[in-house]
Amino acid sequence: MKIGDRIRNLRIASDLTQEELAERADLTKGFISQFERDHTSISVDSLLDILQVLNVKVTDFFAEDPEEPIIYQLDQRTPLAEEGVQSFELLIPGATNRRMEPALMELAPGQRSRTLEPFQGEEFGFVLQGIVTICFGTKSYQARAGECFYFEATREHCLENSGKRLAKLIWMTTPPMF
Repeated sequence: MKIGDRIRNLRIASDLTQEELAERADLTKGFISQFERDHTSISVDSLLDILQVLNVKVTDFFAEDPEEPIIYQLDQRTPLAEEGVQSFELLIPGATNRRMEPALMELAPGQRSRTLEPFQGEEFGFVLQGIVTICFGTKSYQARAGECFYFEATREHCLENSGKRLAKLIWMTTPPMF
């Protein structure tokens, strides 16, 4: 673990300059600069002073960050019973605790998702197969396989399959809502 790098990242995240951190921790700017570049060592007392300024507990500072998965397997998807659709799966476990929520949706011909009320967020979709009609307020838009849609969710909206074959799409919302 490079302690200097971690302190630098915490300092920047706290919107502090090296000078401000040094002043609050009763150290010099030159020392903070050298320490962040791992050109000098630090006493336990000085490290504790810096962590106090940054409002970080010692145990949190030295805790190993659990490695978050990058790839999610097919069996990790969460199927949901969503009214009016053939199938609906959340693609990432725990997505409701994230900033966006990707889902895989299938609509049989004539099927329509439930109508979503306006909310402060955004939606994105990529049509994998078929034709998806986006009903957005009083207007309708069609997206075909290979096309995508994106909008701020400021109006009542839903998705429907107005085609003659299965429609399949990736649908993302931010913030998560399913």
